[in-house]
Amino acid sequence: MGRRSAQPLPLLLLFAEPLQQAGLTSWLEPDASSGDPSGWVGCKVVGSDELQGSPQLIVWCLGVLPEPQALDAESRRLLERWHPAPLLLLLPDHQPYASDFLLQLPAQGLIEGADANSLREAISTVLAGGRVLAINAARQAVAPSPAVPMGLGQWLLLSGLQQIDAELRLCLRLLDPAPVQLLPLLLLEGRVRELRLARRLLLWLWGPLSLAWGEPMGPEPTAPTPADGQDSARGHGVAITLRQRTAEGLWEALRDRLTQAAAAGPRNNSGQLLALDGLHDSRRSDLLLGLLEQFDRLRRRLLQADAAGDQLELLWKEMQPELRQQALRHMAGSYVQLPMAGKLCPVAETLLHRSEFATDDQELPDPLAMLTPLLQAHPLLVDGRLLAPDEPQAVLYLELLLSNWLVRSAELISAEVLAACAEWPELRRYLLRPELLATRNLERLRNQLNAQQRWTSWFDRPIHVYESRRPLFRLGAGAINCVDLTEPRDAELRQLGWVQQAVTLALEARDALGPQLQSFLKRLGDLLVVLLTQVLGKAIGLVGRGIVQGMGRSLNRN
Repeated sequence: MGRRSAQPLPLLLLFAEPLQQAGLTSWLEPDASSGDPSGWVGCKVVGSDELQGSPQLIVWCLGVLPEPQALDAESRRLLERWHPAPLLLLLPDHQPYASDFLLQLPAQGLIEGADANSLREAISTVLAGGRVLAINAARQAVAPSPAVPMGLGQWLLLSGLQQIDAELRLCLRLLDPAPVQLLPLLLLEGRVRELRLARRLLLWLWGPLSLAWGEPMGPEPTAPTPADGQDSARGHGVAITLRQRTAEGLWEALRDRLTQAAAAGPRNNSGQLLALDGLHDSRRSDLLLGLLEQFDRLRRRLLQADAAGDQLELLWKEMQPELRQQALRHMAGSYVQLPMAGKLCPVAETLLHRSEFATDDQELPDPLAMLTPLLQAHPLLVDGRLLAPDEPQAVLYLELLLSNWLVRSAELISAEVLAACAEWPELRRYLLRPELLATRNLERLRNQLNAQQRWTSWFDRPIHVYESRRPLFRLGAGAINCVDLTEPRDAELRQLGWVQQAVTLALEARDALGPQLQSFLKRLGDLLVVLLTQVLGKAIGLVGRGIVQGMGRSLNRN
């Protein structure tokens, strides 16, 4: 302790209002009377008038919030003036800046609503060469829309939806956990189906015109889960901490975030049916965590191989079957045995013998975009900008690519598990949800998955390829969501089969003939307007005038 205290304290340049500067100084400077149990040594905090020499860190506490352009310009001036000292920005709670703007700021640290502990941890991380980002709910920088008077239809729609959603939440709460008796269970499930149909009918009758084509208006209420507490309170904010601005530090940060998301038992909010939904909640988390662990081992093997370019991509594809096998072994357990046909059989070995993991997922993006930043810390292209891998936007983009690989790999393994459970009834109690113990429910889920896969292969995928869109799965806080990534897919477009090519040709014909058809309909409408107003309208007017004149003459005679 004596040797550590003998070292000079880091010099910190603080920009803040007088009262805020006094409070922050009391948090950051060492306390000689009592030692800090967290191990905080302290900093020497000075203002711009007291500074002598070059600071090791710049902390800017925003009291009066400037305009976004002014904040970005002033941050860059501070970094240029005190180079190479990093910059840490402190924002108040409920700040008005959009999340996209905050992610693009050049600061090495950004904290919203910091307290003493979070501020000290952030300063230690930034001084050690890392990055810290902790902001709350994502905000949209839009002007508030003026109040519009509510009509009768809109009032009926909103009031009806509120009543239906309240009743639906109550029924879902009563179904979690499900009643043991059969009659209350059937009544509650029937009530839930009735409320959902009533919600759809109400949207169809009184909703906007776009709802007639199946576009949802707001999310349907779901049963509350314990994993939603902290994230709903924070509004799904962004919290990233990079201990080191290297490939190893980047991987450690991503692994910690994805481990927390996978351990929470994520539910399916992607809008499509997943084979992963058939697994038990604990097995689902085990499978995702096993894939994450196997990716870590694969990353180390690729580092030892020191491959690059096409060789790296080839090694990645060759190791995928082994990686999936080990993840399945991790989920099933290496020593678990279950009865099958009158004798005990090892679960993991039997599943590996019955499964096929050499299938390539055509919807996975180029693996080099994910591997090169995690192996060699190469920059990557995000939204038309070449960013360093430690930038916040680059970290979130890498997290999206990695979580998409996790979910799609887990989906492939889960499909094999469902196929094996159809032939091994004793395995269902160990791996699947209780609802799938019945053969009818399991076969119905498999048939729905097969129908969805065929529809996606024949229609959805050609449309996505032609529109240069790639659907990606995001493993977030307690849920799996779907995000569309726009990227060129011309090579995949040329490799489509004749059925998929016909779908793309139909889209191209619609795009080519659409403007001409619209022009024809517009001119036809103009012609109808001329006929109705100039010809038919004048004729009706003449007839009416003649009738009036005839009635006037008859009245004059009388």
